[in-house]
Amino acid sequence: MRLTLSGLLFLFSLAIVAQEKYPTDAFGPPLNVPLILAGTFGELRSNHFHSGIDIKTQGREGLPIIAIADGTVTRIKVSHWGYGKALYVAHPNGYTSVYAHLQKYGPGIEEYVKKAQYQKQAYEVELFPDYGELKVSKGSTIAFSGNTGGSSGPHLHFEIRSSVTEKPTNPLLYGYDIRDATNPTLSGLFAYPLGENTVVNKSAEKVQLNFTKQPDGSFLADKVTANGTIGFGFDGFDRQDMAANKNGVYAVKQVVNGRVYTEYDFETFSFGETLYINTLIDYDHFGKFRQRIQKCFKEPYNRLAIYKTLYNDGKIDIREGLSYNVELFISDIEGNEIKVLIPVEGKSEWAQIQKEQVPTSDFVFAGKPSSFDLGAAKVYFPANTFYEDFPIQLQKGNDTITVHNNTVAAHRNFTISFDATRFTPEERKQLFIARLDENLRPSHSKTYKRDDSFTTRTRKLGTYTLAKDTIAPTIVPKNFKERQWLTNYRYLSVSITDDLSGINSYNAWLNGEWILMEYEPKTNTITYNFDDDVAKETQCELRIVVTDNVGNSSTFTSTFFRK
Repeated sequence: MRLTLSGLLFLFSLAIVAQEKYPTDAFGPPLNVPLILAGTFGELRSNHFHSGIDIKTQGREGLPIIAIADGTVTRIKVSHWGYGKALYVAHPNGYTSVYAHLQKYGPGIEEYVKKAQYQKQAYEVELFPDYGELKVSKGSTIAFSGNTGGSSGPHLHFEIRSSVTEKPTNPLLYGYDIRDATNPTLSGLFAYPLGENTVVNKSAEKVQLNFTKQPDGSFLADKVTANGTIGFGFDGFDRQDMAANKNGVYAVKQVVNGRVYTEYDFETFSFGETLYINTLIDYDHFGKFRQRIQKCFKEPYNRLAIYKTLYNDGKIDIREGLSYNVELFISDIEGNEIKVLIPVEGKSEWAQIQKEQVPTSDFVFAGKPSSFDLGAAKVYFPANTFYEDFPIQLQKGNDTITVHNNTVAAHRNFTISFDATRFTPEERKQLFIARLDENLRPSHSKTYKRDDSFTTRTRKLGTYTLAKDTIAPTIVPKNFKERQWLTNYRYLSVSITDDLSGINSYNAWLNGEWILMEYEPKTNTITYNFDDDVAKETQCELRIVVTDNVGNSSTFTSTFFRK
């Protein structure tokens, strides 16, 4: 059989379409409870898009996590923060499922992890089992739900990724049934003057628009007057029927006089581009008000690949004397949708509100490296630390410096180097670089020390200082007392806290043998499970050593008995 060029192109196009279709009957549910969401895919988070869905676990921990299909465990990671305890399972059809914030792993996997932790004498581990070494079958229990890592409450974080590209895709595209007949909610609507001399509603700064709900359920904004290039943005959220959580929306479309100017959705994205979320939102507004306005126009430095359609980068050129009908369609993955109509009239007006001027003589050019001497410290920005050029506000000091504020997003780490020559070698041991919050409370910024130079690498702008920590961590038993019989106890629980620089490391031994204690930073608790069967003697001597981030160390010892 001989194929023409057009035939080959046709078959190639069919292959592309086939690849874009997600199997809706290949995977089972990851939990044996109704699937109710606390978070949706693509949701706007700090410096990243949410790469999965958060499934409620009825406010409980310990629910069985089910393998959604036959597969093999390819990665296991245990962390204090982030995903906490996470499990990655590769499936024969080219997808990998991810389960995070777990309480513990299922039979076989838990023993595999514990063995590695004892070999490494560390709680935090990352393991890559050989392919086929830890096989799982569809419907089997592979873990139990928990609240580990950066979780703010018990739930299962669940993802489906491509095993080849590792790109996550929206799990709700795979046939999972989530009850949702609820439309998204519009919280705020904004218009932006984007041209050099553009004025919107007599303002050279962005303006918030009033809107009202119409009898047909749509929203009508007050008329906008402008002349020049403008753009729109909105603040909104979505809810499913069975939960009150304010989740992210799925798709956004902007239509101007019948033509689609902007269209994007959260079908998939790349982890390599997720930081560019800070170009999709109005980061200045977020820094001031903690609200994420999604721009319906694309900035020149926005490299997100979520857009399906873009005309003129979503920017609208308004001419005097002409009228424009701008429609925003905001929808969830089930097709529930709200429509927002914004009438625009081309009209030249003087700006009664002028652009805010930043009182500074210092400037950062995004494409070039730059450095500043602020007295107590030097600041170095590599090229492309920031998305665009901007006037930067800097404050010098003998002990404390200020590097702009939290209204500008940094895409790359920059370096702050403090001069510690005025401190003695002994004093330097207890010093660290701290970032001060708005209430001047210090938090540890990872500090690299080289003689009299202290350096930190960070993406957080703000106020920094050298702080001194002279107090060692505190170690207090939570569920036992000295010389107590613990025969029927399942675990030992100990509180560890540090007043300033934070916990850096901890280790524990029973009768001189290292034991695994799981650390939960959210509750300042380390826990030893007696199932590990290290305590074999009747009289047990417990020793715990905890060290903070500047090297202050505390030792706790206790004796208990167990049969």
